[in-house]
Amino acid sequence: MNRNIEKKLVKWKNYTRRKPLILRGARQVGKTWIVKKFGSDNFENIVVLDLEKNKKAHAFFKDVLDPVTILQDIEIFLKTKVVPGKTLLFFDEIQSCPEAIISMRYFYEEMPELHLIAAGSLLEFTLSKVSFPVGRVQHMSMYPMTFSEFLEATDNSTAHEIVNSSPQKLPETIHNSILSELKKYFFTGGMPESVKAYTNTGSLVDSFNVHSEIIISYKNDFVKYAANSSHECLEEVFTSTARNVGNQIQYSNLSNHFTNPTIKKAFDLLLKARVISKIDSVGQLRFPLDIQTSSRKFKTNMLDIGLWQNLSGVTPEIQMAEPELMNIYRGALAEQFVGQELSASTEKSLIYWARQARSSNAEVDYVVSIGEKIYPIEVKSGSSGSLRSLHLAIETFPECENGIVFSTREYSELPEQKLQFIPLYYVGSLFCG
Repeated sequence: MNRNIEKKLVKWKNYTRRKPLILRGARQVGKTWIVKKFGSDNFENIVVLDLEKNKKAHAFFKDVLDPVTILQDIEIFLKTKVVPGKTLLFFDEIQSCPEAIISMRYFYEEMPELHLIAAGSLLEFTLSKVSFPVGRVQHMSMYPMTFSEFLEATDNSTAHEIVNSSPQKLPETIHNSILSELKKYFFTGGMPESVKAYTNTGSLVDSFNVHSEIIISYKNDFVKYAANSSHECLEEVFTSTARNVGNQIQYSNLSNHFTNPTIKKAFDLLLKARVISKIDSVGQLRFPLDIQTSSRKFKTNMLDIGLWQNLSGVTPEIQMAEPELMNIYRGALAEQFVGQELSASTEKSLIYWARQARSSNAEVDYVVSIGEKIYPIEVKSGSSGSLRSLHLAIETFPECENGIVFSTREYSELPEQKLQFIPLYYVGSLFCG
């Protein structure tokens, strides 16, 4: 499987002001696999130090800040040679050794010619507890496989090329064929193991089984980071959050058995684990957007659309028989997909517009800013006449160049209304540079 992030890793490798890199992302999105592939493809050799399996190696970083000494210990321990400029050194599962994270700043300061990458599961929990080397490391986020990556993995090169091109109106047969592939992605999702299971057997049932296994492993992880929280509350909030994708979140709606402070603590831990993401609201579509966001009114997305359908109780056999993608699980599946693709392509925190006027329920599903342009986005199956909130946002805020409607209809433009109707399958390529 090829992953788009490898191109970014190559740029990092060749960057003149390169720093040690921390690769961040939820469990099982493919961090270890992609670093090993990248190392094999771009270096003479790759040296992997798994700090979870090799607990003895933790001693290399205890009370030692000298990169030369640390490197010598690693070479003796792994019986291999690390040559700066020719070797990729990879600290895997670095969360299990906080001192190794601290050491990265000294590799940057004293051995800048060495290519060093670190990754780990539940890394955010360790990063919040150490003296983090701010300004001495770079960060890169990894997400589940996108629809484009899914098409490439399933050898659908023509569809892959189309979804990575500029949006345009396609012949109806091609349009419907790509929507058919998108429906498969809706159910396999982008977790690499799920995609691999599907490509190996052609069975969506195998993908569903993988989803169940991953969710069980996530729930087992709750024990690791729920020392001061309720394990039962974490599980309940995890499931309830999935079932509320697309809705404004109120903590009290996520559980009937725990207090709001307990629910909020569980929710925040799930955010740290990166299995859910928070979509803050913004009331004014004016620059700068970041300082106008409100964390009090928010929605959520799940890490992966495949895991989402499992957690939310979607019955695949029934939903797969539904001919219209926008109708699956009341349209929430499409909204989850758009958010997931936008996160991976823009690498920005998602936001949505909610009108601040009293008693108003006007809101737009997503807002994306690129350069000096703001794009309000709706995920809809209806005609332009039903897009009242989107029209209101465009009319109220001059900074909105035009509104975008992602749907299953063919590409079209309504310049007099400042609207573009873009097929769902173009989401991932629309804002990626």
